Amino acid sequence: MKMAHSITNCTFSASPAVKTFSGSPSYCCNVGKLQNSKSLNLSLKSSSKREKKSYVTCASAAVQGQTQTPLTGSQEASGHSSSKPKKVMVIGGDGYCGWATALHLSNKGYEVAIVDNLVRRLFDHQLGLDSLTPITSIQNRVRRWKSLTGKTIQLFIGDICDFDFLSEAFKSFEPDAAVHFGEQRSAPYSMIDRSRAVYTQHNNVIGTLNVLFAIKEYSEECHLVKLGTMGEYGTPNIDIEEGFITITHNGRTDTLPYPKQASSFYHLSKVHDSHNIAFTCKAWSIRATDLNQGVVYGVRTDETAMHDELSNRFDYDGVFGTALNRFCVQAAVGHPLTVYGKGGQTRGYLDIRDTVQCVELAIANPAKPGEFRVFNQFTEQFSVNDLAKLVTAAGAKLGLDVQTKSVPNPRVEAEEHYYNAKHTKLVELGLVPHLLSDSLLDSLLNFAVQYKDRVDTAQIMPSVSWKKMGAKPRTVSV
Repeated sequence: MKMAHSITNCTFSASPAVKTFSGSPSYCCNVGKLQNSKSLNLSLKSSSKREKKSYVTCASAAVQGQTQTPLTGSQEASGHSSSKPKKVMVIGGDGYCGWATALHLSNKGYEVAIVDNLVRRLFDHQLGLDSLTPITSIQNRVRRWKSLTGKTIQLFIGDICDFDFLSEAFKSFEPDAAVHFGEQRSAPYSMIDRSRAVYTQHNNVIGTLNVLFAIKEYSEECHLVKLGTMGEYGTPNIDIEEGFITITHNGRTDTLPYPKQASSFYHLSKVHDSHNIAFTCKAWSIRATDLNQGVVYGVRTDETAMHDELSNRFDYDGVFGTALNRFCVQAAVGHPLTVYGKGGQTRGYLDIRDTVQCVELAIANPAKPGEFRVFNQFTEQFSVNDLAKLVTAAGAKLGLDVQTKSVPNPRVEAEEHYYNAKHTKLVELGLVPHLLSDSLLDSLLNFAVQYKDRVDTAQIMPSVSWKKMGAKPRTVSV
């Protein structure tokens, strides 16, 4: 059967399986010498057969001296075991959370494929930013992982907003679970100008819609694990429940989605995602888990620490850097900690090691067909002032004179407020959190000191204003 879109299947020596599809923006797979250039343009049917022979590996993890392979959803349902590992597609697997998750799942015995258009790297070039840690190409990353562990991570390089590309990726890999990190994830980026706001909403909402349609059309049993955000809830003056709240009104009671109060065009895109996913669970019996994640800190996991070429990115700038990571870098270079406004803004936080643990728990305990679950994914709550005090104390132990200054808040948000969010469901599934400790802060500060020569101090201060954003594109460094 003639296919409208052919798969580009590159074969490398001791290197990852990299695939791009026609009909979508793609990147050259120039990471090794091609063994057979005549084999590049293959039909999906013949390519899929060879991939199963050449690239599918039964990666496994040793548990108490035994080999344990995660089961597919159908195997779990039937109670039958098999050596075939559960297949997980990590969308956005080249990013901060996605890369750490892809390695963690591969190390745990899942067969992993990364889908990414590498646009996060482009953002750095456009805005004059850079990761504190030097990071190598995605091709070098997965090749190094293969050389160290013998485990293969497949690559699908392309844009999930291109449904033809995404369809071919789903048909080729046939995932049992899809972990969706593949979104523009910065609130400040979405507030730079009109074009970034439009891009954020189009990329995030249309990309997620495409993933939902791909599951419906090609992988009906696939469990969607979607990374949402605690920012969907805002800062209400009542406790934040996990996704749903039971309300009694005029004598009648119902359980409804928890009210959403998004505070940026990015957060609004996440709200739209949640509504679309909930609807398709009802309409199409899709199984989905929405992980409303708090602010992530840290950089190392067991896997990323194995080699410099596996290093994760570490953002410290005012656009992509998260609060604790930013403060550690500011302390390392002697810059006062930048507290926005009064500093009472309180949020849920978690170590990146817990991000990967939570995703694994969600995959191992999938939602039922038609079920839309919401887990609040964080381990502790801190205000910005709390974090500044912790970093100041940790810095003093290392001989750093850490100062703090209040700067005008570039955001539109409450600076003093009530905040109490529930987060019990992942703990009930077995989450063992890495709480913020003095030793972890020491480690983060030492890490920042190690790479302080790479810090561009011009990127530390916030430069994106919620109130001053306009329609005129900002195409130079912010």
